[in-house]
Amino acid sequence: MQRDEKLFELTLETVLQRLNDLKLAVLSMIQKLELEYETINWPTFLDNFAIISSHLTGLTKILAKEQCPPLRNRTVLPLLVSMDRDDTLINITEGRVPVFSHDIVPDYLRTRPDPITEQKMLQNEQKAANLTNDAAMKQVTQYNKVVSHVLDMVSKAREEWEIESSSRTGIQQTSSMADTQLLVAAVGMGKGLKLTNYGPGPGMMVPPSIRAPSPMGGPAMSPGNVQQQMGKAPSAVKTNIKSANQVHPFSR
Repeated sequence: MQRDEKLFELTLETVLQRLNDLKLAVLSMIQKLELEYETINWPTFLDNFAIISSHLTGLTKILAKEQCPPLRNRTVLPLLVSMDRDDTLINITEGRVPVFSHDIVPDYLRTRPDPITEQKMLQNEQKAANLTNDAAMKQVTQYNKVVSHVLDMVSKAREEWEIESSSRTGIQQTSSMADTQLLVAAVGMGKGLKLTNYGPGPGMMVPPSIRAPSPMGGPAMSPGNVQQQMGKAPSAVKTNIKSANQVHPFSR
């Protein structure tokens, strides 16, 4: 009797160790999927999945050994079911189970699948057992056709995308970033623009205080004479001299 109890304790310790290794492998897998989902590749994912599979295989081998006592012959009963918070249970379960209540006990102490899940599994097993080889081969052929059709669609879409991407790279550039920046600087801050004074335009009034003096030492010139001096100075001088030599007809 004592030998069986010791063997049972050793088996439980080994099973717990394997379960902890399995739990760490699953946590590492979940962490990679949540934090490295943008950089993780398929080989790395398969390596992590292979580690989980190896832990499951080792756990199955331990339970299948002849030296392992038949655990299915033993019954696990709850010693205390309460709605109160249990700190010891929180530490053991790493914060997953704060209360050992009537709702949690059936799920954590269950040795068989959920009744609804078990019923669906039995239905699928019966359906697979009643399926003939010819019907199974027809379904496999049909599924292969569907998968092949989807694969062809994906391949064609990929080829079109690659062709479109290559054609986009060959388009000549019709704009220049440097010219755009120069244009923005010229419009916004006047950079690169030359300031030229052409005088007042036609129809614009020039105040008396800013009228330019006559180049001959006479009175101030009018705006028209200023424009003539700025644009065509020689012709303006000849016109003024000719006007001085002429005699007005009404002065006789």
